[in-house]
Amino acid sequence: MPDPTTQSNYLKIHTVNVDLDWTLDFDQRVISGSATHSLAVKEDVEEVIFDTGDLEIHKVEVEGKPGTFTLGQKHEVMGSALHIPLPSGVKAGSNISVVVFYKTTKDSTALQWLDKEQTQGNQFPYLFSQCQPIYARTLAPLQDTSSLKITYSARVASVLPVLLSAIRVSPASEGPVHDGKTVGTDVVTYFYKQPVAIPSYLIAIASGNVHYRAFPAIEGKTWKSGVWAEPELMDASYWEFSEDTARFLAQEEEIVGHYRFGVYDLLVLPPSFPYGGMENACLSFLTPTLLAGDRSLVDVVVHELTHSWFGNGITHAEATHFWLNEGWTTYIERLLQQYLHSPAERGFSYVIGSTALYEALASYNSKPKYQRLVIDFEAGEDPDDAYSSIPYEKGANFLLYLERTLGGLDVFLPYIRDYVNTFMGKSITTWDWKAHLFAYYEKHGGKDKIDALNSVDWDAWFFGEGTKLPVEPVYDTTLAKPAYGLAERWDAARASDASNLEFKESDVADFNSNQKVVFLERLATYAPLPSSHISLIGALYGFSTSANAEIRLRFYNVALKDPSSDAAKSFAQEAVRWVTGNDGTGVIKGRMKFCRVVFKAVNKVDSMLAKSFFAESKESFHPIARKLIEKDLGPA
Repeated sequence: MPDPTTQSNYLKIHTVNVDLDWTLDFDQRVISGSATHSLAVKEDVEEVIFDTGDLEIHKVEVEGKPGTFTLGQKHEVMGSALHIPLPSGVKAGSNISVVVFYKTTKDSTALQWLDKEQTQGNQFPYLFSQCQPIYARTLAPLQDTSSLKITYSARVASVLPVLLSAIRVSPASEGPVHDGKTVGTDVVTYFYKQPVAIPSYLIAIASGNVHYRAFPAIEGKTWKSGVWAEPELMDASYWEFSEDTARFLAQEEEIVGHYRFGVYDLLVLPPSFPYGGMENACLSFLTPTLLAGDRSLVDVVVHELTHSWFGNGITHAEATHFWLNEGWTTYIERLLQQYLHSPAERGFSYVIGSTALYEALASYNSKPKYQRLVIDFEAGEDPDDAYSSIPYEKGANFLLYLERTLGGLDVFLPYIRDYVNTFMGKSITTWDWKAHLFAYYEKHGGKDKIDALNSVDWDAWFFGEGTKLPVEPVYDTTLAKPAYGLAERWDAARASDASNLEFKESDVADFNSNQKVVFLERLATYAPLPSSHISLIGALYGFSTSANAEIRLRFYNVALKDPSSDAAKSFAQEAVRWVTGNDGTGVIKGRMKFCRVVFKAVNKVDSMLAKSFFAESKESFHPIARKLIEKDLGPA
């Protein structure tokens, strides 16, 4: 069946390679140029259909000659289908070239154009894209489906340095910035090539005053790794990520096999980036909220680089099977914790994720379909409406359950390597994965392993709804116990006068940042504490002013839990100022994990406060975040 989020006819004729020729115009905020598609014909066909979203199409060429086109009526989610007639007699098995000349518009959801004031340096504007799940069609006319993998090249002219999710051909990454020309004034043409076939959502661009610094090479490895950032953030970014990134990647290769993309770079983006990270091929985009100054949040890098195998390598065929990307990546990311640190760290990472899982499950009580692992999307349904931690956490817990059911890591790791070798470079469904799982253990385990797999309630895991997992997981809680113990002490002290409490700053002196997060998350599971106690926790432990965004968010979750409390009324304004950058920093928290959660919580306390602050700052948020926050807050 075709992907329900595309209008293209990719099953009949599909792109093999696309060559992009772009010019960036920061004054007009458009990308203009062309997309040249090399197409393979699968069936006799009269036209090729591309997905587009808010693009201005100028002309097309078919086999080097002027062609005609029609642009279909705009669908709210899927955009406008671009129909291009082909010469008569185009037969199955043939190849054909189609060029589309176009430019983006102000409504292109994939692109965020930033004023210089929205960057760290305040000198130059900035552009970055976010094409997942189905926004590549607003960057270029494409068959925008994860069922299809393509190679691409790009030639991009810009007055600012350009990065793409591909290997840079010229100018050299480690050469002078902007090829030695004047940044912001001189036009330089950047050439990139992506020889590994990827889904369209991994096509990505960023352009701004970005500099590069290479990480130390790993002996015996041919791939290269480094970090891109504005010069004002370079020292902090390099320090945060240089010690671990290449080491993580090398360790991952030991577990799941060769890294195929040749380059693994990081880009630290301005704060409006809506995610923690985005696994664009060769170049993971990262939120600056990871720059905690203590390397405590670098595990996000483990997640993004793991996508090089699970997502970028083995890709979900369409949104229904998104858990294959995120569940596998989260599972492997946590397995890596065991190799890099200890089994206790692996268990602790599941403890940390469980709070987000159960919150997400509860949030979809009115839309239980989105509580499922395998979601049967209808044609034109917006996959962003289902975006949550469920595919990550429920998926990872499912794979952990299977690992244990089948006999542990010694039995499961060889299967993982076979899974990677079997499906690398392909787009698959849940049913492809399940069939391979059974086939592998029939060959390598026999009746005992097949009996174990048959004991699994597959329908409960795939299609189960509700706020609990089909099997309640048991985790290693060694690292969580001190945090749980402190939370219990506070819960027990709720009836005491805050001025008489014996808590001390040293209570958390030996906690790492994740243990502080778990303490606050555990506290949030109890009945709301008295407002005086919440204020004391914020001040005594420094949580209400913490520079670590993960800790700050969890503190606000505790403070705002009872919308009618004095604490909620007091901290609502602080929280909304923090997330919009009106706290003296001027830095918004554009990551949806922070901004959406805070706006929803403040909206329950004081709807006018939430809506007024959002109205004043909404243009600073990414279009994807803006769209979803507007849905969260309801009518103005």
